[in-house]
Amino acid sequence: MLNSIHFLLTYACNFECDHCFLFSGPRAGGTFTVEQLRAALEAAAEVGTIESVFFEGGEPMLYFPLLQEGIRTARRLRLKTGIVTNSYWATSTEDAALWMKELQEAGLDSLTISDDGLHFGENAGVHAARVEAAAKALGIPADVICKQRPVVTDQASLVSGGIKFRGRAARTMVAGLPLRPWEELTRCPYENLAGPDRVHADCLGTLHLCQGLSMGNYQRRSMKRVVAEYDPPAHPIAGPLLRGGPAELARAFGVAHDEGYVDECHLCFETRLSLRGRYPELLCPPQVYGVES
Repeated sequence: MLNSIHFLLTYACNFECDHCFLFSGPRAGGTFTVEQLRAALEAAAEVGTIESVFFEGGEPMLYFPLLQEGIRTARRLRLKTGIVTNSYWATSTEDAALWMKELQEAGLDSLTISDDGLHFGENAGVHAARVEAAAKALGIPADVICKQRPVVTDQASLVSGGIKFRGRAARTMVAGLPLRPWEELTRCPYENLAGPDRVHADCLGTLHLCQGLSMGNYQRRSMKRVVAEYDPPAHPIAGPLLRGGPAELARAFGVAHDEGYVDECHLCFETRLSLRGRYPELLCPPQVYGVES
């Protein structure tokens, strides 16, 4: 049962990380207006099963007043709130507390910090430590996400470092990594496509089952209706994935493919990219695929 929505407040980010499962960066377009955000949060509350919302991106703190208003609106609608941030703004513990106090007063319940070598190089951990110290003082629960660059062991096995090879990661991080036969990639190991409990929503109306795989557009139909009418086996993309993973998706549509891929996400992303012209309303938006349109 769907109980959480993660709002992609913006596709823009001050970083342009190799491991990003979107194509976020300083030049990425796609940010909610305050009117769009309020309407989307109200639509989420109308679904009836949503208990919490998170604000992420991109980097949501780039649009701080908008983020504040989103948290205030969610609190008014009795939804729990969280943010996912790269913590670039935590230039000191005191500064981190200044930013977070404002969000706490708006109604923030928790936050998650992405801080690792892929974001901050040799300064990894510094920003997270500042935020954790400030969060502890304010009584805000805080977690840290730490990814690592993939490595190949002496046994030629892949240690992924928590990376999912989709989005920009499918372009920048797969070279030289061991490949698995495409026909073995027969399931989606990360998303519950049959009955999602969490989806992502962007300012374009996309309700993402997985980044770039749309359940439907909540600006063209009500969000409540999109959720209620989602039929996993009948969904042109989710259906094959449920039957046999990315291998079945490629097979079902006769998509040309290589003999091997790093993981399921890698094959799924490349297959979906090939199918965008056929299903533009389901395989969107372009910001996820690194294309112009």
